[in-house]
Amino acid sequence: MLLLGLAGCAAEEPSTPPVCDSLASVQNTVDHIRNTNVSENGLSALRPYLTQLKDQFNQLYLDAKAQFAPQAEALRTAVDQLGADLRAAQGDPSVANLATVRTSVTSVRASAHTLRDAMASTC
Repeated sequence: MLLLGLAGCAAEEPSTPPVCDSLASVQNTVDHIRNTNVSENGLSALRPYLTQLKDQFNQLYLDAKAQFAPQAEALRTAVDQLGADLRAAQGDPSVANLATVRTSVTSVRASAHTLRDAMASTC
């Protein structure tokens, strides 16, 4: 009887919502992007992180869009802009284009923080 009661308590413990796991994955990748040294390693160093971020963001967007639509849309826009700026810089790696990529990285990070802050009560 005691074992059944303990098993029931364990089953009732709240699990982490999927949106929290998705956000943690996105935040980790955003941190990697921010810490990538483009001037030393070139733009190609960002490519795997951007691909990973896009996949992770799609999952986060699916998990968050019902409850956090404005913040999720802002992050989607920032990620799309980073992709466009990265493609432009790959075609023409000028100082101005590289600065634009850096600005886009900052925007993605800020948008991710805004979404994370909105989700604070959930996660």
